[in-house]
Amino acid sequence: MTADTISAEVPPGARVKTTERVKPATRGAQALTTLIVVALLDIGLYVFAIILTNRSGGEPAGGILIGVAALVTITDSIAFHGLTSVVPGEARVVQIFGRYMGTIRKPGLCWVNPFTERRKVSTRIRNYETQVAKVNDADGNPIEIAAVVVWQVEDTAEALYEVDDFARFVDIQTETAVRHVASIHPYDAHVEGQLSLRQNAAEITTQLTEEIAERVASAGVTIIESRLTRLSFAPEIAQAMLRRQQASAVVAARKTIVEGAVGMVELALDKLEEREIVELDQERKAAMVSNLLVVLCSEQNTQPIVNAGTLYQ
Repeated sequence: MTADTISAEVPPGARVKTTERVKPATRGAQALTTLIVVALLDIGLYVFAIILTNRSGGEPAGGILIGVAALVTITDSIAFHGLTSVVPGEARVVQIFGRYMGTIRKPGLCWVNPFTERRKVSTRIRNYETQVAKVNDADGNPIEIAAVVVWQVEDTAEALYEVDDFARFVDIQTETAVRHVASIHPYDAHVEGQLSLRQNAAEITTQLTEEIAERVASAGVTIIESRLTRLSFAPEIAQAMLRRQQASAVVAARKTIVEGAVGMVELALDKLEEREIVELDQERKAAMVSNLLVVLCSEQNTQPIVNAGTLYQ
């Protein structure tokens, strides 16, 4: 592809996105061996030039050899600066005169152009825990929420050249995503099938992970996972919300008790009628149902009353 073709594809004034590419580098062991051999030969050249100068009584040949040896020394010293070590979990972004040349990811010793700048970028897995943020949920209730996100640099070129400070960028975008997710969901679900922060933790964290990943994609960062580490009502409404939760729990328990009691009363009436133990009219059935419900649903022990007369007296 020629330069004219590239210019035709990219509109004038448009910014070209910098993406990572592998930088070919010479093996460091071979380069180091070569540099050491050159240094030893240079030392021998110095010794030979001094001996030649002493024997010849200051002939120009000795001075020329010393000049050549000095030039070799300077060149070899500059070449030594091209040796670069890359440890596991790190990468070196190579640039020369402001131009991106490539990224070295392979661990070990390598040699590159000594005039290049090699910027270190960590590719290890990192985690960041947001500060506790006070946000209004979908119902307008103030809540306190915090999360931890696990992330890793995937594209070193984008991390360095697409954003100013990729670590700070991830921190800010994570907090923004946490606030946004908290604001579009209620703390507790009020209708069946509604997602809530407290009752649907797995779905909420999945949504949070996807939103953070979308926000930090331009920085060459991949999100591994995220988790909510704190979720509670704000202190100013915590007591009121606690009473509401307690009331909801009491109502739910009462509902279960009443459903069970109605089933037992129905079973009792069916058994009495099936075995023909006693015949009850509608008024006596209503009284019996009332008494059984009081016995079954009451929180305190009931006191029985013995009727020595008839059912109607």
